Amino acid sequence: MKVIGTGVDLVEVQRFKKSVEKWGDRFLNRLFTPRELAYAKGRKQFLQHLAVRFAAKEAVVKALGAPKGLGLEWKDVEIVHASSGQPKVVLKGTMNRWARLDIQLSLTHTKEHAVAMALACKP
Repeated sequence: MKVIGTGVDLVEVQRFKKSVEKWGDRFLNRLFTPRELAYAKGRKQFLQHLAVRFAAKEAVVKALGAPKGLGLEWKDVEIVHASSGQPKVVLKGTMNRWARLDIQLSLTHTKEHAVAMALACKP
């Protein structure tokens, strides 16, 4: 495999929470797919799970080197889980041009921070 790029992002959970409180469902529905929202809502630490998914989306965009002005739709980078439980990236819509790449993802979060690291490779 040939590495195309790497990306990392850190989200402050409290800052993310303030955005959710201010903008509510409008904010959440702009950033996350129904599947991502359903997954997070089923977890005890709802906001931490969403914050780490947002960090993952940012990390993926950085790893791909996606230029600003691309018309990126945040829901076109979907963070799901493989049957093994490992996080997995699904690219669609505006991000579909990179769908053939293998994107490895690592996520972690605490009460205060959510971190994601993405590695994009050509198979």
